[in-house]
Amino acid sequence: MERKLCLNCGEPIQGRIDKKFCDDQCRNTYNYQQYAASTNLIRRVNHSLKKNRNILEAMIPEGEEMGKTTKERLLEAGFQFKYQTHTYETKKGSIYHFCYDYGYLPLDGDWFLVVKGKDA
Repeated sequence: MERKLCLNCGEPIQGRIDKKFCDDQCRNTYNYQQYAASTNLIRRVNHSLKKNRNILEAMIPEGEEMGKTTKERLLEAGFQFKYQTHTYETKKGSIYHFCYDYGYLPLDGDWFLVVKGKDA
């Protein structure tokens, strides 16, 4: 009869025939390692999206629904243009890029119109 070995530490397993781990700690460690890489990627992207959203929100004056800013000012605040949740194309063909409920429309000369979405 072959002895099964723990998938995490390689130690022999005692107990049920369908057991895969020697104890709960090995099971938890194994599962954490399996999902850590993809979970960390998702966590980093979500963090960047939230940061972008907060930067856009800060660019709109209090009590207003839109504001204007420059690309330089967005970059200085840490905005990352590669992260967005969705786009919206108007009937005129303008494309707004959104981070959750705040978006921006590129204008001429490195200027951006920052808006709060109507669905918020």
